[in-house]
Amino acid sequence: MDSTTDAIASDNKKIAKASGTIMFAFVIGQVIGFAYNVLSARQFGTSMEMDAFFTANKFPDILYQLVAGGALASAFIPTFTGLLSKGDRTNGWKLASAVINLVTLILLVVGVISAIFAPWIVRNILVPGFTDPVKFQLTVDLLRIQLIAPVIFGVSGLSMGILNSHQKFLWPALAPAMYSVGKIIGVIFLAPSMGAYGLAIGAVVGALLHCLVQVPALLRLPERKYSLTLGLDLPEVRNVARLMGPRLLGVAFVQLNFMVNYNLSSHLGDGPLSAINNAFTLMMILEIVIAQSIAIAAFPTFSAQVANGKKDEMRLSLSSLLRSLMYLTIPASVGMVLLRVPIVSIVYQYGKFDATSTQLVAWALLFYGIGLVGFSVVEIVSRAFYALHDTKTPVLVGVATMIINIGLSFLFLNLFPRWGWMPHGGLALSMTAASFLEMAILLIYMRKKLSGLDGVHLFNGLFKALLASGIMALAVWGWLTISTQYSKWVIGLAGIAIGVLVYIMGLIILRVPELITILRMASKITHRLGGRKTGEA
Repeated sequence: MDSTTDAIASDNKKIAKASGTIMFAFVIGQVIGFAYNVLSARQFGTSMEMDAFFTANKFPDILYQLVAGGALASAFIPTFTGLLSKGDRTNGWKLASAVINLVTLILLVVGVISAIFAPWIVRNILVPGFTDPVKFQLTVDLLRIQLIAPVIFGVSGLSMGILNSHQKFLWPALAPAMYSVGKIIGVIFLAPSMGAYGLAIGAVVGALLHCLVQVPALLRLPERKYSLTLGLDLPEVRNVARLMGPRLLGVAFVQLNFMVNYNLSSHLGDGPLSAINNAFTLMMILEIVIAQSIAIAAFPTFSAQVANGKKDEMRLSLSSLLRSLMYLTIPASVGMVLLRVPIVSIVYQYGKFDATSTQLVAWALLFYGIGLVGFSVVEIVSRAFYALHDTKTPVLVGVATMIINIGLSFLFLNLFPRWGWMPHGGLALSMTAASFLEMAILLIYMRKKLSGLDGVHLFNGLFKALLASGIMALAVWGWLTISTQYSKWVIGLAGIAIGVLVYIMGLIILRVPELITILRMASKITHRLGGRKTGEA
């Protein structure tokens, strides 16, 4: 029993260390992404050009997600990690080579076909509400420019999976930051003379940087060997395809949900589509920094635990991670909801992005912010299912909740105007409601699959997180009521500082043991940002 406890502690420490590394990289990425958001908002606001760019940018992302994104990663990493755990690096690299070649070939073919039929795609799939011929043609042009990006992201995404399977997290985690660097190049140097076309070219440059930043780390991997093969006869390739099938359906429904939201918001005039996108981006900053960093770090460990027949260790690791996640996401959700107006104002309100735009984005952020906990828990629990080689359960649950989401989108879009509310907020609320439903169902199924999730420990953590967050909310609300005369920067930054300090004091009073781990991760990020040298996780 002591050896099992020591193994779990070792695995959790490994995950925590890797999470700190990934969080550091993601913080860098979000800071650079923040700079891009400010620059693009100042240049375009919530204009027709931004609506066209967001729409055109979405379709290449859909292609990547369907062929080489979450669906492939969820199938590739457990299979590749299993081969590495058994010391079979030869077949491991054959698998990696085959999958890279297949993905590149498929995305090239699909990209060419999509470029040919781009007008039909925009008119019939993405945004039928774009009736303005200038707006429509701009969207078509921007879509065609960006169709090369999925091919590059396909190679880059698999490079991430290969490096993560080797417990190498820093450079893959920095890749999104390099993507933002490319987009900044577009908005600073190209957009002033080329308009939205400069944003599209910048996105392609960013995709290239996203891939290139990982190359040095790939070249340092031991016994690496790329081969020009499709590997259709390899059982591991067939296994990846088998595991990928159900997940592909789930990703398709997620993208369908986004397209429905884009379709519905395109009928609301200029502004709401960009507002929804900007609000979702703000919520995703925290989801990426907190949940995705933990999920990415935990996935290879979960996969190795399953490959070695240590499901009990995985169950305890998952329970511990979920408890830590609650201590991070619940206060973050509360803070985002309360401080949504100053946050949006600080991030976006420059140039053509005026106070009206701020209210549009803040309204959507109110509902997306509430959903942060649901989105984050789903992120980690889904990875646990994939590590167990079960892609069907999370996919079926995801499909069911996405169907409910689409139904709620139509419902709220009709109800909100009757209540005197801006209708685009209903699209955000529907997604948040679906995320909590998906979270609840996945936890129930995972509990059955692992014969428990240490429920008493989890509910104890939930109670303490809610209590400390409630006290924090009162403090932040009090600050907002007495600070109306100050600038947006003072209101926002001081509100965040007050919230963090009060919440930490609450955790100390409640004697939360995870606080030490959280502070260590924060210290690791601070030290890296300060230039202190540490080994790559």
